[in-house]
Amino acid sequence: MTEPLSPTPILRKIPWLAALDEPSLARLAAATTLRSFNAGEIIFVEGDQPRYLFIIQTGWLKAAKISPEGREQVLDFVGPGQVVNLAPIFAEQPSPATLIALEEARLWAMPQPVLLELLQQYPALAQGLIRFMATRLIYTLSLVEDLSLRSVAGRLAKLLLMQAQGETVLSRRRWATQAEIAARLGTVPDVAQRALRSLAKEGLIKISRDKIVILDLAGLRAKAQF
Repeated sequence: MTEPLSPTPILRKIPWLAALDEPSLARLAAATTLRSFNAGEIIFVEGDQPRYLFIIQTGWLKAAKISPEGREQVLDFVGPGQVVNLAPIFAEQPSPATLIALEEARLWAMPQPVLLELLQQYPALAQGLIRFMATRLIYTLSLVEDLSLRSVAGRLAKLLLMQAQGETVLSRRRWATQAEIAARLGTVPDVAQRALRSLAKEGLIKISRDKIVILDLAGLRAKAQF
């Protein structure tokens, strides 16, 4: 018989939760439930009042702003171990983006009231959250800078470097279509495709159906100004 999955191991890996003592961590784990979502399913919509903080157990999702005409600006792709909806939960403000499952995903859901109560009890928890959210603010500012000052090829080069995390081979996930890449770069699929071909023509990357290989790391960094 398979033992039920527990949220405790993944909670222990969240740096800002390190301030909690064992009884409080156990209490948070007991209040946390596992939820499953299908590919394409919406977890929450921009403007929803937040009820849960999510930690991704498996699968990948995207956070996006969607215009009334249906155009997307992808703010981030998020995967296993990452925390979602943090700022709205603690600011007690509506969610600023829509979260959509890119593939089958399982998410741990932590209720907002429990988190807010723990925040009042543990000042060190607040300090950890401030550091974490400051990091996210810096990331958001870099996204604005990218859209304003970098070419599409430069934005693509930076995205590849961030996804590579020091590696030279990036697996291409099934959901990573031209449309998804274009939405992340703030452009249209044809322009994103031309940018990919441009980086390949310059000898910076090699593209195949299931992976992208970085051939010239220094050159890609120069292109990205990263």
